[in-house]
Amino acid sequence: MGLMLERFKEQWARISRLEQIIAVLGWDMETYMPEGGVKPRADQLALLSDLAHQWLTSEETARLIEGAEKEVGGDYFSDAVSMIRVARRAYDKKVKIPRDLVARLARITPRANSIWIRARANSDFRQFQPVLSEIIELNKEQAECLGYAEHRYDALLDLYEPELTTTRVVRLFNELKIHIVPLAREIADRKDSVRTGFLNQKFSTAQQEAFGMLVLRDMHYDFTRGRQDRSAHPFTTSFSPYDVRITTRFSEDDLLSALFSTIHEGGHALYDQGLPLDLVDTPLCQPISLGVHESQSRLWENIVGRSRGFWKHYLPILKTYFPGQLDSVDQEQFYRAVNQVKQSYIRVESDELTYNLHIFIRFEIEKDLIAGVVTATDIPELWNAKYHEYLGITPPDDAQGCLQDIHWAHGSIGYFPTYVIGNLLSAQLFRKAVEDHPLLPKEIEEGRFDALLSWLRKNVHSQGSRYTLGELAASITGGDIPVAPYLGYLTEKFHDMYR
Repeated sequence: MGLMLERFKEQWARISRLEQIIAVLGWDMETYMPEGGVKPRADQLALLSDLAHQWLTSEETARLIEGAEKEVGGDYFSDAVSMIRVARRAYDKKVKIPRDLVARLARITPRANSIWIRARANSDFRQFQPVLSEIIELNKEQAECLGYAEHRYDALLDLYEPELTTTRVVRLFNELKIHIVPLAREIADRKDSVRTGFLNQKFSTAQQEAFGMLVLRDMHYDFTRGRQDRSAHPFTTSFSPYDVRITTRFSEDDLLSALFSTIHEGGHALYDQGLPLDLVDTPLCQPISLGVHESQSRLWENIVGRSRGFWKHYLPILKTYFPGQLDSVDQEQFYRAVNQVKQSYIRVESDELTYNLHIFIRFEIEKDLIAGVVTATDIPELWNAKYHEYLGITPPDDAQGCLQDIHWAHGSIGYFPTYVIGNLLSAQLFRKAVEDHPLLPKEIEEGRFDALLSWLRKNVHSQGSRYTLGELAASITGGDIPVAPYLGYLTEKFHDMYR
């Protein structure tokens, strides 16, 4: 190994460990920190984020990257070449963002998070609107610093899904809409064919949590390197592959919400726990992108967790956790209930088909906010109008409407489209996994996920950030990420359910 590459790795490890410390403070803020700790926590995060930014964009880091670029050679996808390529991409982005802006973004999000929690509890968007307006302006400023070819929103998309553009998102979403909107409307006319009355009961949250933990263990989530806690909005935080934590929220009125959130976050966590341990604290020991990350959570939550095979195995077990409450329910009834297509106000509780409509709405609003076409004060009215247009319903209040997601409080504008990218990739990956291992569906019926996880570990997780999204798809399936496999999966599933 060359001297400059070795010194570069030492420098990057320092940056990586500092970012892990920042992540610990962020996790604590959303789980156990008392509300009174918001102001000092904001100052702590601003200080550390500024320091991490200084280290990454320093002349020393630039010199080491340049020196290592001259040393490494050979295979484009080798560890050394990929490591420096990924570092260069990160450096070239970060160096464009002023230190002051980094600190302001880091300082505002703890305050916004705290305000969002109160505003959501009070169902009052007006409480959140002023700080959201600040976040939007900061994101506009960040986009201008980063630069873009066509749309200001492109610069923000690129932070979560490198090389994705607004134009491409619009094209993909339009292609999906042509098929999904008519199918959802057709199914809406047959919604009474699925009966879910048995879900209208109180279900112990302690038992929900215990059952979710059982499923996580069966998925091979490693509790020696992770834990589950509760939060206002489910999320996964990874400090390193050795410490990956998930959270969820529970309601005794909803048996399914916490369960599918747990499986979803478990999918995220399996990805992070499967990153290459021999490359910890290097640029390669990180996920490819948010779209790839969402492909893992959506694959486990939907393609596995909402399948007939999954419930053939788990419904008898679930019944033992809730004695007498589900005794009269058979597997087909339960399968149909967990896949019922219905107009829903809440994105994280929506079905597979209409979930995409929730993302279309958020993308269109974000794009116009960053373009300056609308402002934060327009959001509630705009949100309700789009829900009426796409789903035929109008949220009764802000908590079930424009305050339901935490992403904007985190400053994460440009994130939402990655959910749909994840949906598209999840169908493509699972189809290829079954092609390579035809017994997978049978194993899922038996509650065995070893082969599926091994396939994902080999083809996705262990690769770290060696590939871009497009390169990953090409390496596994030989092509890009088409819409057809996902639409085929949805059409077959819901035509079967609703005849």
